[in-house]
Amino acid sequence: MRLLFAGTPATALPSLRALLASSHEVVAVLTRPDARAGRGRSLAPSPVKEVALEHGIEVLQPAGPRDPDFVDRLRGIAPGACPVVAYGALLPQSVLDVPRHGWVNLHFSLLPAWRGAAPVQRAVIAGDEVTGASTFRIEAGLDTGPVYGVMTETIRRDDTAGTLLGRLAEAGAGLLVATLDGIEEGSLTPVPQPDDGASVAAKLSADDARVAWDTPAFAVDRLVRGCTPAPGAWTTFRRERLGLGPVRPLPPATTDVPAADVPTEDVPAADVPTEDPHTTDAADPLPPGVLRATRRTVVVGTATGPVELGEVRPPGRRPMPAADWARGVRPQPGERLGG
Repeated sequence: MRLLFAGTPATALPSLRALLASSHEVVAVLTRPDARAGRGRSLAPSPVKEVALEHGIEVLQPAGPRDPDFVDRLRGIAPGACPVVAYGALLPQSVLDVPRHGWVNLHFSLLPAWRGAAPVQRAVIAGDEVTGASTFRIEAGLDTGPVYGVMTETIRRDDTAGTLLGRLAEAGAGLLVATLDGIEEGSLTPVPQPDDGASVAAKLSADDARVAWDTPAFAVDRLVRGCTPAPGAWTTFRRERLGLGPVRPLPPATTDVPAADVPTEDVPAADVPTEDPHTTDAADPLPPGVLRATRRTVVVGTATGPVELGEVRPPGRRPMPAADWARGVRPQPGERLGG
């Protein structure tokens, strides 16, 4: 089947490469215009454009999909279907009507859950245990079209939005190819989405990514992982922005057992383990936002137990281990993040 592939970021590359290796013919690619990037702010092509050019595929980059020249060229290409993975712009009905089998979107959620721009980030932040990917035919509504197929993926305890999206992009590529195979063979009929269970995954703003230390540790953990790598979780320290990498919630410190209840036995003094005061797998409570730094760890209080910071990113600097940062700024007793 003749295809026009629409996509822009690296997330779309597994699907594009899978389609190029399939029995289908990718005759053109639709991607967003070159954007300024890097310190020099020079124009750079999208990852999808780079791969398309490597394969000698025609690249279309209209300012928007309503552009009359683009619509004319789309009609001239006459694709049987247009697969879409993270293109980045809404498609008007005049464009949706061109291909015989419509525009088939690979969306990274189990629709109707998490319709919208940030399904993976929102699933991590919400604490979902399972997510997945869906293929559906695009219609005028926001990710409301009938569904062709789904695949599921477990959200791991240490998943960030980035690691989870990477797995979904790879596994979802196979789902997209299988969907287009079924459409071409006439063996697939899309099923309307139910109204029950629908939720919206709005794009995350910088304000959404600011950590509120007066929330429980599990919520802080999910927010930071859900905002990694983008838009990037953050807080403030001494009125300056401090970027945050994934954190580790610590279990509460155990209560000492009374001496009378502890079995006694003769143990040579040299064999008694000594606790390293600079490392910890448990911590006493701290007020929300209050720092406690040792030579090797930095913990911060939340509404429940403390969390241990991983990497932090001070203004104008590269990410670094939190302990290295603390040695430089020397937080004072009782000093807070986000104050």
